[in-house]
Amino acid sequence: MDRVIEKKYKWLNKKTIWIAAIAIVIIIALLNIAFGDKSSKLNVETEKITIESIVEDEFKDYIAVIGTVEPITTVYLDAIEGGRVEEIVIDEGNMVKKGDVILRMSNTNLLLDISNNESNVSRSINEFENTKINLEIQTITRKQTLINTEMNLKREKRQYEYNKKMFEDNHISKEEFSRSQEQYEASVEQYELLIAALKSDSLYRVNTLSSMQANVERMKSNLLVVQGRLEDLNVKAPVDGELASLNQEIGQVINYGTRIGTINVLDDYKLRVEIDEHYIARVRRELPSSFDFSGQDFSLVIDKIYPEVTNGRFAVDMIFTSEKPAQIRIGQTFRIKLELGESKQAILIPRGGFYQSTGGQWVYVVDPSGQFAIKRSITIGRQNPKHYEVIEGLQPGERVIVSSYDNFNNVDKLMLK
Repeated sequence: MDRVIEKKYKWLNKKTIWIAAIAIVIIIALLNIAFGDKSSKLNVETEKITIESIVEDEFKDYIAVIGTVEPITTVYLDAIEGGRVEEIVIDEGNMVKKGDVILRMSNTNLLLDISNNESNVSRSINEFENTKINLEIQTITRKQTLINTEMNLKREKRQYEYNKKMFEDNHISKEEFSRSQEQYEASVEQYELLIAALKSDSLYRVNTLSSMQANVERMKSNLLVVQGRLEDLNVKAPVDGELASLNQEIGQVINYGTRIGTINVLDDYKLRVEIDEHYIARVRRELPSSFDFSGQDFSLVIDKIYPEVTNGRFAVDMIFTSEKPAQIRIGQTFRIKLELGESKQAILIPRGGFYQSTGGQWVYVVDPSGQFAIKRSITIGRQNPKHYEVIEGLQPGERVIVSSYDNFNNVDKLMLK
């Protein structure tokens, strides 16, 4: 006779199994929320990023800059006398020698000034000569009077001495003796006055003629200066070189101080280089640099630093330390390697777009598994056109995403596909 077998576990039915499964899923989810990876993630295709390895190697402390060839010296032609352009003797772009006339001008007012100065000099010379003659005549007259007075004094002296003896012998009266004595003493005084007057005339003559002579010489000098201004109407080349610019036209009126043109001295060349202001504290005179041209290296040093910063850049002049390219031309540009310091061993990360995205403060470091990359803070020091120097945060052998991070939304983890 058949017997009904009762189930051993009546509670283990389908409903119970489903409830248990749902509970397990919920528990796993809660555990994942509580203890799982909470970092933000982004899926990234490896074909669209650049991954490079961190290495320890020699860091070459240099920057790449662009230099433009300029003449070693540029001489400016400024008008030192105003006038009207009458003739352009040498055109822009031609070579000139020192002293060559470049252009000629005219100036009517200057010609009148010269004429007036010449007249004044002639008048002063005539006045000087006339005064000199008059003083000579006056001196001669004084001397002639002195001679006559001296002769009269001698006669009066003889008469006085004779009358004195006659008076002592009672041959003449006292009145007659006194009269001869008075005449003699008057002649002595007159003679002494003439001597004093002659000395005074001599001093006056010397001072007057000296003053007039100095005035004439001064006027002659002024005349030479004015005549020199006439010569300045011929604009001449102050040095040998190339007349780089000349922007004047026939009939144009040029004022004093007007920039007429420039002359490039082509004895040598320099390179004008603009550098980012970030490096202004590290750039100094005599820093070495070099560039490659047609397979040959050429060496330069910084000769002059211009401290003014414009649009975030400052300028320096570099000069060649040895030979220069044979076919160098003004305006030609070269890519120059400017050395800022000595090379030394360092941990290096290749340059890439990540720096513009993070400012070099952090990078995405690829996990050894290659499946994901984690955001990590780093410190970057110096840089050159190829590498950044890593101060801390990375070790040789690690791999880093160096391409731009602009599309990663600053997430903590990149899942690499």
